[in-house]
Amino acid sequence: MPSTERIDCQIPATCAGMRLDQALAALLPDYSRNRLQQWLKAGQLRVDGGIRRPRDPVVGGEMVSGEWGREAETTAVAQNLPLDLCYQDADLLVINKPVGLVAHPAAGNRDGTLVNALLHHFPKLATLPRAGLVHRLDKDTSGLLVVARSLRAHTVLVEQLQARRIEREYLAVVNGMLVAGGTVNAPVGRHPVDRQRMAVTAGGKPALTHYRVLRRFCTHTLLRVKLETGRTHQIRVHMAHIRLPLLGDPVYGGRPRLPPGATPRCIETIQGFRRQALHAERLALTHPVSGERLEWHAELPADLAELLAVLAEDADRRDG
Repeated sequence: MPSTERIDCQIPATCAGMRLDQALAALLPDYSRNRLQQWLKAGQLRVDGGIRRPRDPVVGGEMVSGEWGREAETTAVAQNLPLDLCYQDADLLVINKPVGLVAHPAAGNRDGTLVNALLHHFPKLATLPRAGLVHRLDKDTSGLLVVARSLRAHTVLVEQLQARRIEREYLAVVNGMLVAGGTVNAPVGRHPVDRQRMAVTAGGKPALTHYRVLRRFCTHTLLRVKLETGRTHQIRVHMAHIRLPLLGDPVYGGRPRLPPGATPRCIETIQGFRRQALHAERLALTHPVSGERLEWHAELPADLAELLAVLAEDADRRDG
């Protein structure tokens, strides 16, 4: 049975002149402004016993009341799948997602996802939007994800993400040689012809990606990439847009680039790397309750560590 939530509070005089939804967002920080607006429009939140519009001004002293059941926000089923937990407390989780794990159920991946695993290990996440997921990683991108464990934490973390206060840094191997780092500032949206792909398009959403060089190999470069926005496939699309696609990317990468005169082992490793060479290595955020600034790092997965070792061996052989 769903649990019941009830709100009974009085709008303070200090909120006089504010919009109703603004006053409620300040008074009830556990809930997003969008959610409060929905409840007002549905009549689930009443002001002095009546229905008010979100934009109506307040004078202070109004009594706000409401009650509703906490229904499950997801229909996904719990499954006993392993989780690599980097951090957990009462408010949030940080997960090191392995390659091959889909974040959220969708067409073609109804189960066996990160959400299914989260619901098994933390059943109360069923009452949160997307089972607490604040952001996602592509199936074949490894690394760090943050999950909220309460509605308040989810609201605050989503606000941090939208305000670009959550730092997300990736390690990426691209096809091509770079002299220096840079920034890609180009909108990303659905490809106009192939709707399964994303592309840089005039009608897309703003997208900003920073990158700097960590190491140059013979025909590839290791980058540290920092996201300021979180569009679908953003790094993969932006790197391909500047003609430096990620090694192994099956959608945006093109044919693998082989160093001239490479050893059989090097050729086999590059040709055998069949997923985008991308790893969410660093995550930093402000704790949604304590206000403490926290930071985590995730070690490279075995396949990417081996790829870098082979590329380095090939480069060192040439230098020597």
